[in-house]
Amino acid sequence: MKEQNIAKVYANTLIELGADSGVDMAKDITTLTEIINASNDLENVLFLDVFTAEEKENVFTAIAEKAGLSKVTVSAVKYLITEKRISLLPLISKEVIVYDDHKKGFLRGTIEGADDSIDEGHKAKLIASIKKHVGEVTPQLDYVKSDEITAGYKITMGDLQLDATIDNQLKSFKESVLGK
Repeated sequence: MKEQNIAKVYANTLIELGADSGVDMAKDITTLTEIINASNDLENVLFLDVFTAEEKENVFTAIAEKAGLSKVTVSAVKYLITEKRISLLPLISKEVIVYDDHKKGFLRGTIEGADDSIDEGHKAKLIASIKKHVGEVTPQLDYVKSDEITAGYKITMGDLQLDATIDNQLKSFKESVLGK
């Protein structure tokens, strides 16, 4: 949880720096994340401790130039490398995207259920119900089949989690009966 909080601070700082410099940080961070995810070798260089900070910076600088990343992004990632905080980059990326989505008026999340897919009518009802919790923000939800769910749905969007599964209801019933 501590790393998540630190990542939020870094993400907010990046967003503010980007706004001051006229840089779309979400775009830059997404581009960088896609490049890193496409290459196991690059991921190893950046995230494993077997390489020095100087080696990591040299590789990153070459990648950043080819990708056309902004000076703000390059400076921020070099800072993370120098301070041995580069391992936070995936969490920071997630926070930047969440902030950008919220700013644009929608939230990403998942619906988990036991079936292979969800009926569009059910999905529309769930989204309408969620809008009561999140206000004017439009939720963008992807369906994921979960073997841990017997029946019902669990919705997760950022910090909000709605659990309408039979498993959760049975757990609550058991706790009320046993007094735990």
